[in-house]
Amino acid sequence: MKVAVVGATGMVGTIILKVLEERNFPFTELYLVASERSIGTEVTFKNKTYQVIGLQEAVDLKPDLALFSAGGETSLEWAPKFAENGTTVIDNSSAWRMDKTKKLIIPEINAGELTSEDKIIANPNCSTIQLLMALKPLHDKYTIKRVVVSTYQSITGTGVKAVQQLENEYRGAKGEMAYPYPIHKNALPQCDVFTENGYTKEEMKLTNETKKILADDSVLVSATAIRIPVVGGHSESVNVQFENDFTEGDVRRILSDFPGVTVQDNPELNTYPMPIYAEGKDDVFVGRIRRDYSQPNTLNMWIVADNLRKGAATNAVQIAEYLVKNKLV
Repeated sequence: MKVAVVGATGMVGTIILKVLEERNFPFTELYLVASERSIGTEVTFKNKTYQVIGLQEAVDLKPDLALFSAGGETSLEWAPKFAENGTTVIDNSSAWRMDKTKKLIIPEINAGELTSEDKIIANPNCSTIQLLMALKPLHDKYTIKRVVVSTYQSITGTGVKAVQQLENEYRGAKGEMAYPYPIHKNALPQCDVFTENGYTKEEMKLTNETKKILADDSVLVSATAIRIPVVGGHSESVNVQFENDFTEGDVRRILSDFPGVTVQDNPELNTYPMPIYAEGKDDVFVGRIRRDYSQPNTLNMWIVADNLRKGAATNAVQIAEYLVKNKLV
């Protein structure tokens, strides 16, 4: 099994390598791939030193799998070149998510859709992944009518530049800005750029990707995405209305039984999910589970996950594991 990691020197790429090592992913050869300015950079993985190579060299080496985390433009240009050469691409960018010919996969939910013919597989948006890990088992039981979600998103979702901005602001130093305003001591009601309908791209990803992954256009989603000065993970306040009634106890049981979800919900002990404790973990944490008494069949909950792990790197590696296990590569 020849594996390439494209964008290996970036924020998500380094976590992909960490997850591959932690999960002891099987490979015979590993190619670390990045942009031209990083070619020749040395990276240590499992006590072995690898030199970063360029994209064309990686295509020519014909890896079996390529885990992409190099941005949308790179994916649009290079993922088809890898695929044409027989490589199966798992892409972390938004480039292919809403392409009707590409599968959008959260392994615990819809990996069964994958076949050996799928040569470019899309990894969903980080916020969508953690939202649907909690919603899918509840949708199966109660049928969702409408979701209202507000996200409180880590600066790591923007990348290294945003982390540097926050660190500069801590020190009172001037530097390059990832955001149009200071992020320290602030909350920005804008993740990504605004679209013509007044919502941001991030908010529309939550809406459109939810419908695609659940394969149900009848599910209504209204999203507000907020950037906050946190590094450990994304948090989401979720209000969901079902067609059918529920009990809070059954909701906790259903969520607890779903693989990859951990319920942390004991108000008496101040137990609830927080990004400071989700960081570095692969599970999606759900708490503050309570009935919304303002309308029928409606639930409130709070969902937290490490956006660089389950929201990106871990989900991609889990897709790769599924492909290997089921002999689809």
